[in-house]
Amino acid sequence: MSGMDVAVGTQKKNMSTKDYINSVVDGVVAKNPAEPEFHQAVREVIGSLLPVLERHPEYRSARLLERIVEPERVFMFRVPWQDDRGEVQVNRGFRIQMNSAIGPYKGGLRFHPSVNLGILKFLAFEQVFKNSLTTLPMGGGKGGSDFDPKGKSDNEVMRFAQSFMTELFRHIGPDTDVPAGDIGVGGREIGFLFGQYKRLRNEFTGVLTGKGLNWGGSLIRPEATGYGTVYFAAEMLKAKGKSLDGKTCLVSGSGNVSQYTVEKILDLGGKAITLSDSNGMIHDPDGIDREKLAFAMELKNVRRGRIKEYADKYPKAKFIAVDSTMDSNPLWNVKADCAFPSATQNEINAKDAANLVKNGVSLVAEGANMPSTLDAIKIYLDAGILYGPAKAANAGGVATSGLEMSQNSMRLSWTREEVDQKLHNIMIAIHKNCYETAEKYGTPGNLVNGANIAGFLKVADAMLDQGLV
Repeated sequence: MSGMDVAVGTQKKNMSTKDYINSVVDGVVAKNPAEPEFHQAVREVIGSLLPVLERHPEYRSARLLERIVEPERVFMFRVPWQDDRGEVQVNRGFRIQMNSAIGPYKGGLRFHPSVNLGILKFLAFEQVFKNSLTTLPMGGGKGGSDFDPKGKSDNEVMRFAQSFMTELFRHIGPDTDVPAGDIGVGGREIGFLFGQYKRLRNEFTGVLTGKGLNWGGSLIRPEATGYGTVYFAAEMLKAKGKSLDGKTCLVSGSGNVSQYTVEKILDLGGKAITLSDSNGMIHDPDGIDREKLAFAMELKNVRRGRIKEYADKYPKAKFIAVDSTMDSNPLWNVKADCAFPSATQNEINAKDAANLVKNGVSLVAEGANMPSTLDAIKIYLDAGILYGPAKAANAGGVATSGLEMSQNSMRLSWTREEVDQKLHNIMIAIHKNCYETAEKYGTPGNLVNGANIAGFLKVADAMLDQGLV
């Protein structure tokens, strides 16, 4: 060890816990430039751990923070494929295997033009703690490509997926790494990926989740993230002696998570009044009932159309164009009781959060991954809003992927009711764990701290048990 290394090590030992945490965050920023989403995710988690490190100096001496922010492995590869015109296209593929202390890597694949290393590292880092909270033995990972399935034919998607899996297959397996879907990766994409994996490995195993029901998939998996987010919101309200019945709700996005969030809000007596996509939002003051939801699902899932068509079909609904140059999103400036951001990361900034508070929203439950900026989260907490952070509130999706893995391992299928009940129980357990952990570590009601600390403790203890690996 060089003299400089010894000096840095001694300096870190003599730091206050707060300064030590800041030094770890500074190290992440220095080592991973141009990855702002990853920096944000690390700040959000590690910022909660001050009371933990003060009670558990063994975590600091084992350098667990420095280890937990480093992926165990990162794969980056080219994905060449041929479009329908016979032209060769080249995309970039990734898989981040972040942490396997409590089980095989588990986390989705995202196919979207915005995909890059920093976004996937943030998602993989979040996934570690989210999976820890589910009560199931799953590590954290994430992957994907900058390929855009929008506007592509089924044959083009198949050729891309087969090329992508031709490299990925050597890094995954049912006891190593089990990817799932994410933005841009639905049942069609999972089918093509699984077919190529099976062809290359000559084995039929539960290597992917989100599979078709007739070849190893689980009932409730498509619904799970949305259902779970609403179950979590119901638990937050229940802790205050309230319920979702009669509540007006804002939902962003119009994909899988948003659709089933609206469905479960209806089941529990609430009323959703918004949906959105990359072109804009609709506001339906009468509420999105089951008939309107069925139209939106057919529009998005089958015709792959734009949400503006909802307002064409239902004239009482208003369409508002939204673009990235706007300093706030009009969707979050509608009077309501609850908000379910279900589109993408950082869709709620400080101005949006202030608008939510101003318009009477008293609960935010995150269906998307990290949809609120750090400034927005501070506004929620300062205003006393019930806030369910993504790693807890949207953990139902990966929890049901874990249930799909269990069914694959046992070569059986559970009924819809059985899976839904298990999902509901997991979300109740996650809320209870976050709520009690927040109280135990001196920040009662702060589910951000509760989720970060509870998720961290399980992984940290497993890492300690397994030695310096």
